[in-house]
Formats: sequence, C-alpha cells, structure tokens
Amino acid sequence: MKNLYHSLVRPLLFSLDAEAAHHFTIASLRSASRFDLALRALKQFAPPAKPKTLFGLTFPNPIGLAAGLDKNGVALPAWAALGFGFIEIGTVTAMAQSGNPKPRVFRLPAQRAVINRLGFNNDGADVVAKRLRRLRQSGRWPAVPVGINIGKSRTTPLECAADDYLYSFRLLRDLADYVTLNVSSPNTPGLRDLQEPAALSRLLHAIGSEPGPVATPLVVKISPDLLPVELEAVLAVCEENRVAGIIATNTTLDHSSLPPELDQQGGLSGAPLEKKSTAFVRSIIASSKIPVIASGGIFDAKSAGEKFEAGAQLIQLYTGFVYRGPKLLREIVERL
Repeated sequence: MKNLYHSLVRPLLFSLDAEAAHHFTIASLRSASRFDLALRALKQFAPPAKPKTLFGLTFPNPIGLAAGLDKNGVALPAWAALGFGFIEIGTVTAMAQSGNPKPRVFRLPAQRAVINRLGFNNDGADVVAKRLRRLRQSGRWPAVPVGINIGKSRTTPLECAADDYLYSFRLLRDLADYVTLNVSSPNTPGLRDLQEPAALSRLLHAIGSEPGPVATPLVVKISPDLLPVELEAVLAVCEENRVAGIIATNTTLDHSSLPPELDQQGGLSGAPLEKKSTAFVRSIIASSKIPVIASGGIFDAKSAGEKFEAGAQLIQLYTGFVYRGPKLLREIVERL
C-alpha cells in the first residue's frame, strides 16, 4: 500500500494543479463513502487502535483530520475508514461563498509545504447541515468523533461576527461532537482581529450562552503569529469561558523560510511551521490547563512525537497527509 501511494497516487495528484488535485481527491473519497467494498479497501491503511479520551469523547486514536481538507463534510465515512481517530470538517460559514480568486493553492515540494489563500470557500451552513443530517439518517455516520469548524462569512462586518458564528453554530451543533471557532485564518480580511481579548470574549460568551440540552465542547483555533503577550491574553479569555480545547496552530504569514522566488500570498503550512507550532504547544501547556490539539508540520512519527512530548493530547494532519498519504497514520500510531 505504501508503494501504491508513492509510486502511483501521489505522482498522479502532483501532476495536477494543487486545487484540482484536492477536488479530485475529495470527489474520489466522496464516491468511496457510498460503497462498503470501497470502504473495506480503504481500511487496509487503518492503524491499530490507541484509544484516547478528551473532553468527554473517546477517540480510537489521537490522530485527526484537520479542517480544510473536507470543507463541506462530503467524505466522512472514507476518512474514518482510512483510520483517522477523529474528523474535523470546515471551515463552514453562515453564507455559502466561493472564496478568493484562483490560483489560490500552491505546493512547495522541496520545502514540504503548501501555501493557500482559499478564503473559506464552502457550501454554507444550511447546505452542510442538510448533508450531514442525510448522512446520519443513512446509517453511514462514522464511528469516530466529528468536529465542525466554523468561521465568519467574508461579507459580514466584524462587529456582527458573533451573530454570524451563532447562525452556523445553531444549525450544526447537534451534528458535531465538538465545534471549533476559527478566528485565525489569514485569508479572510479582519478575521484574526477576533483573537483580540474583547472580541474573543464577546464571541465565546455569545456561543456559550446558547441554550441546549447538552453543552457542545468548544475549541478555539489560534494563529501561530500571535506574540507571547497576545497568546497569554487569548488563553486567559479561553479559560474564563471554559473553552474545552485549543488547536495550535493555523497557517502562518511568516514566510521567512522560503526562497523569494517561491513565495505567494497566503497561509503557509507544512514543515516550515513544525518548530513554531510545537513551541506554541509548549507555551500553552506551561501557562494553561486547557488541552491542546497540535497541528502544523507533522510529517512522520518523530515530528508527531515532539508534539505529544510538548504536551499535546491530540494531533491533526493536513499538509503531511498530502505529501505522505495514509501510511503516515499507521507510522505515527505504531510509534506511540
């Protein structure tokens, strides 16, 4: 299976434009999600069980799919079959939106990195909620925790952000095992301002005050470009509002590691983010009791191990999965 991905699948995908390859992958996994035979084939990649419990949820293993790969929640059964211990879909916004102009995704193979400036392209909360309800009614809902990552619609003024998030939260909370508030993407103008303490406090209070039969765990995804004093302020607000977890981190606007001729506008992910995201995990653990989900630069068992040693409870894959394929999950779990 390892040779199949590296000798056939990846060369095929990398022969395509990066966004075209992404759409092809999602379409293939969406189709596989409908057929038991295809799902059984994907299960050959799945790693052995290494259960983990966090904020009241049991994860078959501590490796999750990061938001961004399956923005619209179209391939949940396939991701679970591949062996992910949890799946985070999104970012979903209140209104459907097409995102930023193309081209907007760029691979940098020599740097094991990706730059994207997608801009929360997605079907919108109404369509995603209907799709997920149909999946649940079909009996094909995955037997792993599902998180839903929500963000601000581009056209919504910053002062109305809480209402925008609330719209998506109300539609999606009953379909999610946890909800992530994305306040840190660099590709929606002004979004990162929601990490400012007063704005973040208003947002968390609005979401946390929503009535419901069961409290949905709230997770906040933060930027790796926060200054230490800014990180401390974010953590203080999250603790005050009893946030269940922090995802460290989103993509970075620090492109100083890249050759100028390869640079593009957008958020940088992959190996150049590895050390920075690990340092953020350590900083959070040193000054807060909030559990951390680590994301950024995880390409092998060693880089995953560094995140766990830094104090992360769970990890998420995106760019490493693009470059390494499903074999990466088994490699990490077997070394835990």
